[in-house]
Amino acid sequence: MLRYALPALALFMALGAHASSPKAWADDDARIQKACRAASGLADVKPVGRIIRYDDRIPVSALVLEGRYPQKHMAGKTGRELCVFERKTGTASVSEADQLLP
Repeated sequence: MLRYALPALALFMALGAHASSPKAWADDDARIQKACRAASGLADVKPVGRIIRYDDRIPVSALVLEGRYPQKHMAGKTGRELCVFERKTGTASVSEADQLLP
């Protein structure tokens, strides 16, 4: 029995937990930012701060975006949006968030 237990234990220890590499995180950041910018209605939009990643129980990430309102009557006023990125589907949804931050 012991002769089977030791190889099995060694195999499980060798597999270990697979953490994401820094490149994988950077690629994921780029994917989220690209989807959020594409979903945004703001001109010259850019991320404000870092991506907020929820755990897998709530499979979304969030990002605040800032840009200029493109409507003529807004006269280039700066605006903010909150982007929620669904990790399972790869889709981004934005909502006006001017009141979110001072």
